[in-house]
Amino acid sequence: MIRILIADDHELFREGLRVVLDLRPDFEVVAEAANVAETVAAHAQHQPDLTLLDLQMPDGTGIDALKIIRKSQPDARVLMLTTYDGDEDIHRAMTAGASGYLLKSIPSKQLEAAVRAVIEGRRYLPPAVAERLAERDAFQALTARELEILALIARGLSNKDVARVLVANEFTVKAHVRNILAKLGVETRTEAAILAVQRGLVQI
Repeated sequence: MIRILIADDHELFREGLRVVLDLRPDFEVVAEAANVAETVAAHAQHQPDLTLLDLQMPDGTGIDALKIIRKSQPDARVLMLTTYDGDEDIHRAMTAGASGYLLKSIPSKQLEAAVRAVIEGRRYLPPAVAERLAERDAFQALTARELEILALIARGLSNKDVARVLVANEFTVKAHVRNILAKLGVETRTEAAILAVQRGLVQI
């Protein structure tokens, strides 16, 4: 039997996923969790063969849970199952040790194939997800400070407001913004904010 932990904050989705998985005679859902704390506790208690983990949780992110799980059990198999398809989201998850990254829109047969592949020790990235991850290489990496400023821009703050929040010089902030626009290949702050959310660079 392949023992599975479902970690997702939407109860209805967990119930539906359990039904789909239970249709496979060699799949067994041994536990469910609705947030990071429950996920970590359930994994420690049940030691599942595989965890299906959502990206966004009420008390943190699935990546937070993934890092904690992998720290205590380096060989833990975790498949991200989420609606977020930003290339940065995918990159962060895979870098943190995820065995694969799936979107919730996938057919049930593909989910089954992914579970079996990961159990066999292989990574699983659907073509569309692998393509998004490859697209990341087309962008110049933003510095930690630029990401911080970009997050504030995405919240609608002006350069003056950003400078006040960061206790920085407004002219320095303007220079950072110019660099951000250039690296993202956009011309306006609005375009930068939209692209940042689409790619998963910031969460709002």
